[in-house]
Amino acid sequence: MPDTNTVPNLTGLYFELFNEIGIINQLSRASFEARLPDGMVLPHFTVINHLIRVQDGQTPLQLARAFQVPKTSMTHTLAGLEKRGLVDMRANPDDARSKQVWLTAAGRKFRQEAIASLSPDVAEISDTLSVEEVTAAISLLARLRKRMDSARD
Repeated sequence: MPDTNTVPNLTGLYFELFNEIGIINQLSRASFEARLPDGMVLPHFTVINHLIRVQDGQTPLQLARAFQVPKTSMTHTLAGLEKRGLVDMRANPDDARSKQVWLTAAGRKFRQEAIASLSPDVAEISDTLSVEEVTAAISLLARLRKRMDSARD
């Protein structure tokens, strides 16, 4: 039988971790979106970033599942990216009923420029955490993400 004093404390500790991650997400999202070109929002960037990180050629349904959003929401996001010339929608050779999403050179350039635009923000906070601390945090958060991804799938 679990110790009733320990379990709530453990739950509270993990809640605090996710709460801090959520607050950081909100703050970083607002800061990042302020640096994106007019009409662009974080979901636009995250789709492009995902396609570079994982691999382009994904279907809209695969992307919707990866982001845990309705397919209609992903279709809307992809339409905005295609309109700006950042992705190219091509017929899926494995399924004529669907399409695949491919990054354009402009999409890859957009990602690089968006990341580079964060330099002033990084400069402002780089005195808060050392490179070593950031590296350790990335390692920990990546482990947590992988665990949560596997539980979701």
